[in-house]
Amino acid sequence: MAKAIMVQGTMSNAGKSFLVAGLCRIFRQDGYRVAPFKSQNMALNSYITTEGLEMGRAQVMQAEAAGIEPSVRMNPILLKPTNDTGSQVIVNGVPIGNMDASAYYQYKRQLVRPILDAYHSLEKENDIIVLEGAGSPAEINLKQEDIVNMGMAKLAHAPVLLAGDIDRGGVFASLYGTMALLEESERAMVKGMVINKFRGDVELLKPGLRMLEEKLMCHL
Repeated sequence: MAKAIMVQGTMSNAGKSFLVAGLCRIFRQDGYRVAPFKSQNMALNSYITTEGLEMGRAQVMQAEAAGIEPSVRMNPILLKPTNDTGSQVIVNGVPIGNMDASAYYQYKRQLVRPILDAYHSLEKENDIIVLEGAGSPAEINLKQEDIVNMGMAKLAHAPVLLAGDIDRGGVFASLYGTMALLEESERAMVKGMVINKFRGDVELLKPGLRMLEEKLMCHL
């Protein structure tokens, strides 16, 4: 059975996709068979596979980093927004219709089976699966039916790296706040944090790292 590792972020555009691609390339260079996986992606620009199926472009880039052919199994659920509250829903590369956010939220639990089928299929062919979350795992209004962040990490028994984007400011608050909003069992799954897009003198960063570590150990 393939081993798993997952990259989640404190927000959208924290750099999850590129971190996953980087891990895929590193594992590939180390001689492992590796594949990316994102259970649910939301993107307008899709990629058409050789079989004529649609998948997210980020997973295509990650597959290239892993040195393998893109497959819809790497992104079994693709949402293509049609307006502010609705999306076209694509399952295993095939559109099944349009749904508003409320209808999709109710429908999501039916997608667990195709997600697991795709994941287990990749498991049989690879040594390592690098999973990617979406948005933030601390969307507490949506967590009950989560199939892409901690919900997926639990299904895959995947340790989690939590990434924050220092370019946007407030990276320590976003990392600490995300951990504070997770359940205790979810916090235990986070094995490390990544401060993404840092430039400059790392010595100026270290006091914040120490304070963050202390606060996480003392208060969570």
